[in-house]
Amino acid sequence: MSERKNEPPKNELYQWSVVSALVDGVASNGLPMSELLAHGDHGLGTFRGMQGELIVLDGTGFQMRHDGTTRPVDLSVQGDVTPFGMVTRFAPTTTTTAHISAKDGVDALLDSLAPEARNTHLAFRLDGAFRRITCRTAEGQCFEGEGLTAVVGRQASITLGPARGTVVGFRAPEFLQGVAVAGVHMHFIDDARCAGGHVLALETEGEVRVQVAEIWRSVIDLPRGDRQFNEAPMKLDAEGIRRAEG
Repeated sequence: MSERKNEPPKNELYQWSVVSALVDGVASNGLPMSELLAHGDHGLGTFRGMQGELIVLDGTGFQMRHDGTTRPVDLSVQGDVTPFGMVTRFAPTTTTTAHISAKDGVDALLDSLAPEARNTHLAFRLDGAFRRITCRTAEGQCFEGEGLTAVVGRQASITLGPARGTVVGFRAPEFLQGVAVAGVHMHFIDDARCAGGHVLALETEGEVRVQVAEIWRSVIDLPRGDRQFNEAPMKLDAEGIRRAEG
């Protein structure tokens, strides 16, 4: 069946800006969230000023905030914007179930399910019960230009469990560190849509449903006319990104 007119292609990554821009504190402006969601129904990112974590699940975006609250994103003309976001129109190429005993197990699982896609993006989704899952949310910048490492240094983390919910994630190849987050990058939201964040640790309660899609084409839009972005040094800080992303 052909794609519907104006609908983004399945399993094509759309990304706004780059992670190195967040490292340099470029977060005062961004893409309207309504435009980001027009490119996909599965994704993650952050908000203006790095105020909390974004998860896009089944086409709906949620902001998971530092105070523990969660809300749907504001898609109005004067609504939310993202200084960094990535989405795809998710169409899994592999579906299975698996027990995952630790966060590191996600990477090993993806290797086994997509052994020929180590050097491209993977999109994935985990649905089910988690024995425990530790998430963080960032409070946001204290001043314009404050970098990601400092912002994450004030993160609030919570451990949920047992909890039912969904993990939305991407795995990016090592050569894209700084453009994206190399390795596994994932956000969680519970079934009640009231708690979640950037995943630091997890263990499933038995088996969860696992869906994976290989992504062989990416589109990256960079901020045009953004003084902060233009003047940022944008030198790769691979170790800083690893520390910030846990």
